[in-house]
Amino acid sequence: MFKHQKAGRGQDMIRHKMKIIQTETIFLFLLCVVLKMVTSKETLRNHRPWQGGRLAELSSSYCLSWRLAVETDNIHGWRTVPVQCLHDVEVYMLDGQYASDLNLIVEHIGNYVDGIVPSDDGFDAWIFDVDDTCLSNIFYYQGKRFGGDPYDPQAFKEWASRGVSRAIPQILQLFHKLILSGFKVFLITGRDETTFGQTTLYNLHFQGFFGFEQLILRSEAYKGQSGVVYKSEMRRKLVEQGYRIWGNVGDQWSDLHGQYVGNRTFKLPNPMYYVP
Repeated sequence: MFKHQKAGRGQDMIRHKMKIIQTETIFLFLLCVVLKMVTSKETLRNHRPWQGGRLAELSSSYCLSWRLAVETDNIHGWRTVPVQCLHDVEVYMLDGQYASDLNLIVEHIGNYVDGIVPSDDGFDAWIFDVDDTCLSNIFYYQGKRFGGDPYDPQAFKEWASRGVSRAIPQILQLFHKLILSGFKVFLITGRDETTFGQTTLYNLHFQGFFGFEQLILRSEAYKGQSGVVYKSEMRRKLVEQGYRIWGNVGDQWSDLHGQYVGNRTFKLPNPMYYVP
């Protein structure tokens, strides 16, 4: 009898252990399933297109880095804004940061100007670019996805021929400060002289740019030259006439590179397009 009882208890213990093993096996199986699901979701999240959550943050971070590289002249020859940065550039141009950056730059230019005492000989000069330096083309580029579309020569020609570009307020204020301080201000633009000469002059005057010494446009002799070569040549002519270039302001590095760039150069932000 005792032998039968012991045998029964032994079988019960075996069945109990088997249940424990089965329970542990089921638990481990379910744990593996859950871990696999979590891993799969993480993998999908990390490979999701540029939208929402963490990837939106990564996109924003990349676009800040891209704009910094553009403004520090570390990226050359780019034709369009990266597609994931189109919204970033639009927000930058329209929501106040662009204007804030201009305010700071012009403030520091003004401090520099205050430290200069122009000579009585009338040969202290200052140079400005025109497009997106004196006159803003933001309404045109708004229709071009703020640089998301490739440069369209015919479309820009039609825009510029209308003469409706607005003054950039910070630069207009600086312009008049320089005039009142006794500087000779020259405007050098890559716009074609024959096509845009009168329209550009009218546009500048209508927007409040009066009193500059000369508006220099690209003549037939300089067609096909890069911005750096063309503007270097225009500055060379001024220096050979005896002008001292104290400052040079532009939104493109091609406005500020080359020869005879002046005592100081000042780069205005422009993440919408690149001019070589």
